[in-house]
Amino acid sequence: MSQHNYQVEGMSCAHCVAAVSEQVSAVRGVERVAVDLASGSLAIEGEVVDAAEVKAAVEAAGYALV
Repeated sequence: MSQHNYQVEGMSCAHCVAAVSEQVSAVRGVERVAVDLASGSLAIEGEVVDAAEVKAAVEAAGYALV
């Protein structure tokens, strides 16, 4: 299992965190998601995780990867 770390731009509340977590959790290969509102960080654990799919999931939630 590998870990991938990203920065998310635009989150401002708990709803934002939940939206990003939900969308990213649906990405193929993702086993665990941790989103931190204060730092804007997104940590993902899983097998083969496609960064383009993660980016698309974050954008579908209404935010952007930095």
